[in-house]
Amino acid sequence: MSEGKNGLSYAQAGVDIDAGNALVEAIKPAAKATTRPGVMAGLGGFGALFDLKGAGYKDPILVAATDGVGTKLRIAIDTGHLDTIGIDLVAMCVNDLVCQGAEPLFFLDYFATGKLDVPAATRIITGIAEGCRLSGCALIGGETAEMPGMYEAKDFDLAGFAVGAMERGADLPAGVVAGDVLLGLASDGVHSNGYSLVRKIVERTGLGWDAAAPFADDTLGAALLAPTRLYVKPALAAVRAGGVHALAHITGGGLTENLPRVLPEGMGAEIDLGAWTLPPVFRWLADEGGIAQAEMLKTFNAGIGMVLVVAADRAEALSALLSEAGETVHRLGHVSDGAGIRYSGVLA
Repeated sequence: MSEGKNGLSYAQAGVDIDAGNALVEAIKPAAKATTRPGVMAGLGGFGALFDLKGAGYKDPILVAATDGVGTKLRIAIDTGHLDTIGIDLVAMCVNDLVCQGAEPLFFLDYFATGKLDVPAATRIITGIAEGCRLSGCALIGGETAEMPGMYEAKDFDLAGFAVGAMERGADLPAGVVAGDVLLGLASDGVHSNGYSLVRKIVERTGLGWDAAAPFADDTLGAALLAPTRLYVKPALAAVRAGGVHALAHITGGGLTENLPRVLPEGMGAEIDLGAWTLPPVFRWLADEGGIAQAEMLKTFNAGIGMVLVVAADRAEALSALLSEAGETVHRLGHVSDGAGIRYSGVLA
């Protein structure tokens, strides 16, 4: 130990351990609200425990997914609208899990920042907990990293990790055949992909985040921060009702890139672009950015956040089930022989 120099502390280097402890205490009620059958131990330990038998599984297969929010975070940071960005984080992970036929069981988050602001971080992680609650999964752990020199003081990054399960033999996609019907579930906006292009378009318009949104009754920043829709509960209800052969979460790559991921080799899809109306936010982005239709369909969800591939004789019943669960359902087209997505009509 040196006694000849002025003493330094971790706090003087920019890391406040007490603030980290305060954050853990602040988020414990939100995390506790997500508790579900199977949770054995949550925040505070070196790891989190989960009992699959306690969750009701007999012969489970685990499914894991990880994702982030992307440059949508920049808008949240610049506007100070922090309450829903955590929902985006959860949605990007759990919406992927259900595409495998899995029920999300628990979630862990990674939050890194230049300087830990406990009230701001509490808002962000409370949003994560709300996303978990709405998805039926438990927030059972995570990591908060204060990293001065790596991030500017108010900047932060998020990553999420979701684990789900299914009974052996229930994994999707399975049984997709030509003639299967494509049911599209409406998105709640841009969700969490394409924001580098969104920000470029906004920069070109010269509008500030606090300007009135040309496409919504809100500020531009708040409108563009509408959180990613959580499809977990309606999608799982449809799977359990029978007749669902595949699900595709429409994220980066749009319909053009994501739907083929769940189709057998040599099969494609016929999609009628007149089956739904392009939401105002996408029409505004297309007009301001001069974006071609093919680019819209490959960059954004264009108003369709999830696609279910279902047996033709179950399409009507599943549409009714999903509608009753609060989803807006569009019959987009059908699976066809021959690889590739073929569009008819125009986005309008």
